[in-house]
Amino acid sequence: MRTEAAALLRAAPERLRVPFDDEDLRRWIEYRPTPRRPGMGLGELGDDGRKAAHRLLATALAPHAFAQAMAIVALEEVLDRAEGYRRGRHSADYWVVVFGTPAPGERWGWRFEGHHLSVTMTLDGDTVYSTPVFFGANPLATAYRGRPVLAPLAPEQDLGWAVLDAVPRNLLPQVVRTATAPADIYSGPRADVTPPPPGLPAVELPDAARDRLDELVALYLERLPADIAPRVDRDRLSFAWQGPAVRGGRHYYRVQGPDLLIEYDNTADDGNHAHTVLRRPGSDFGGDVLRAHRAARPH
Repeated sequence: MRTEAAALLRAAPERLRVPFDDEDLRRWIEYRPTPRRPGMGLGELGDDGRKAAHRLLATALAPHAFAQAMAIVALEEVLDRAEGYRRGRHSADYWVVVFGTPAPGERWGWRFEGHHLSVTMTLDGDTVYSTPVFFGANPLATAYRGRPVLAPLAPEQDLGWAVLDAVPRNLLPQVVRTATAPADIYSGPRADVTPPPPGLPAVELPDAARDRLDELVALYLERLPADIAPRVDRDRLSFAWQGPAVRGGRHYYRVQGPDLLIEYDNTADDGNHAHTVLRRPGSDFGGDVLRAHRAARPH
């Protein structure tokens, strides 16, 4: 990350960099369309700068997750066409920013963000705080005569249903919390998260459902390379669902554990518009890394 961030800074104007202690800009997540974000848009960078931004993003994502991210970027053009080009969406409207100086021993960070994509990495020396990571998709799926053409978040949807399908009928009332899904994920575009109530503890699920839940959690954690992915205690997880328990309706699920929140919703555009996020409410954006730094080193 240090190498690729330094290459990006060499290829881009200095205004791409923001001080690390600018908390308002650093502790930021915004997956909705917005006219301007911290840093610089890909459309403002030359070929070398855009490539450097993509290379930096690739350091934070496993190969399959990087492919998902690039598909999400491409979907801006698909969505723009579907909307009759009224809103001027485009695949260059993704922004990259570096916080501080990417040097050994330093506290610094970076973010790659645009509509339906937000990846923030915060570093304290060689320690990487690797959340939040948000992926969305609109449309969730594009098909030709019933055959899938593009569905970048299909695994997140399919494995969520697999967990629910494996829950015995007698436990469904404890898993399905409401008959309707929320309008969006509970964490939303907010820096600080108050976790919603937990769902059914994983230890109360039968083996088949727990195995599917493990697969679902692994899917989100393995968006990240193994050396920076969070570690979780599978015995302290819980699973909750909102919305119909049969396919075809708008639905939502979440997985929670100590310093872990995974959310998925498919609640807009007739159930063809999804949001997913991996967050660590106590460690997002480096947690209290800046406060700890100031306590250790008087300024």
